[in-house]
Amino acid sequence: MADETDVLRIGLIGLGAMGRHHARVIRSTPGLRLVAVADPIGDRFGVAGELPVLPDVQAIIDAGVDGVMVAVPTSLHEEVALTLAAAGVHAMVEKPIAHSVESGERVARAFEDAGLVGAVGYVERCNPAMIALRERIAKGVLGEVYQITTSRQGPFPERINDVGVVQDLATHDVDLTPWIAGSAYTTVTAHVTYRSGRQHEDMLVASGRLANGVIVNHLVNWLSPRKERHCVVTGEKGALVADTLTGDLTYYENGTLENEWDAIASFRGVSEGDVTRFSLHKREPLAVEHQGFRDAIRGVADPYIVPMREGVETLRVVDACLRSAREGVAVPL
Repeated sequence: MADETDVLRIGLIGLGAMGRHHARVIRSTPGLRLVAVADPIGDRFGVAGELPVLPDVQAIIDAGVDGVMVAVPTSLHEEVALTLAAAGVHAMVEKPIAHSVESGERVARAFEDAGLVGAVGYVERCNPAMIALRERIAKGVLGEVYQITTSRQGPFPERINDVGVVQDLATHDVDLTPWIAGSAYTTVTAHVTYRSGRQHEDMLVASGRLANGVIVNHLVNWLSPRKERHCVVTGEKGALVADTLTGDLTYYENGTLENEWDAIASFRGVSEGDVTRFSLHKREPLAVEHQGFRDAIRGVADPYIVPMREGVETLRVVDACLRSAREGVAVPL
């Protein structure tokens, strides 16, 4: 058990579908203590426990906290985050960082200027399959990386009502891709549809190129009865497939056996090789995320914390996707 003087006092604002999970994980993370919760519309999931449900972020600040998890709707991220920065409180904001690039810039700058830890909750970076995938790419398992494709599809989540699928779901893939490849987007082309009767888009197909030449493709929607979360990275030695629903990572290695079937052998590409599903140590991604926030507040560098500045860059790409879909053009970044 952590020494009482080493325990960080954490607040949580937003007790909805994500907030209830944050409350559970904060309570179970060594070195953290949930001391204050707030939600102006109440505690519908009953996660506050013995804590009073406070009305706003200022009440959390007044309770005396070291850091705050912000799990309010996206449209409120800037207001809440700027209040925390002005009060000198570290914060992790659920993704995306804000509702616009300009808003995100103001938030990131406020935390940088105050010398505070400011993070964005892109929990997929903490998924065991993605961690293992990135580590193996860095070790050269694939050799040169050629392509990254993602597929993130499933039914519409009722908790989302203020943004479309691009600003919500697709931001995971837009965040993960440069993190995996170690290179930024240089151009994107995108198409969206509005099929559910809502004012926001519910389907996205986007493609693009990174500065290092890797080509990318993202397939995202809220209208599929089949839920999937796949990331496929193809390189000169084979392909790695991460399934973040199960936390599994599979390696499809290029074949090395000579092909005697003339019709196939004449194709100058690769053949099927060995398939390996790796055995991974699987920790709950949200727990990894909160441990990273804890360590960052303590001054320990953590590879899974997403700095607010990177959260702003993700919004730039998201903005470019929406502009491309609206204007029918490829958008440079």
